[in-house]
Amino acid sequence: MNLATPPNGHASQLSAPDHLFSMRFTATPRGARLARRLVSHRLNKWGHPYTTPVNETLTLIAAELSANAVRHGRVPGRDFYLQLTMVDKTFRVEVTDTRAEKQPPSTPRVLDPTSESGRGLHLVAALADDWGVTPRPAAPGKTVWAELRVQAGGHPHTHREAPCPEGSASTYKADAEPLPATS
Repeated sequence: MNLATPPNGHASQLSAPDHLFSMRFTATPRGARLARRLVSHRLNKWGHPYTTPVNETLTLIAAELSANAVRHGRVPGRDFYLQLTMVDKTFRVEVTDTRAEKQPPSTPRVLDPTSESGRGLHLVAALADDWGVTPRPAAPGKTVWAELRVQAGGHPHTHREAPCPEGSASTYKADAEPLPATS
């Protein structure tokens, strides 16, 4: 995670974005769901169809950051803001909320295998090439962002495996035997 804060509160971009989508959403589960769906739709319009790795990866990252804004960054009566940009084959998802005192940890916390939540930042860290938090420059709050670089063929630059909780019985291995069908 990158905690460096440039003067404008966002990582510098050397050129104007090739593509830009931004919108304000209600800080509710419905708003987070709409943000996820609109990111996927926008990526499809930008030439990354729904079932491609780029669309699926960025949609998941946007979903996790939006859900965190609703769950941990919500201030009653205040919305969250999502921005998706593409500059030189690098996508950036930014989600801004109005709660400054609840910062995500610099490294995702240790997973509890029995917990039903707490895996969002692990997914973001595993899928994104870089991610971080910056304070809002002109108002209370923060922006959590993630970047994904895309190769010429439209695939994510890196493909990391999400960390698996210790003692998990559901460890997936690519070369594992398929599970038998059940009736």
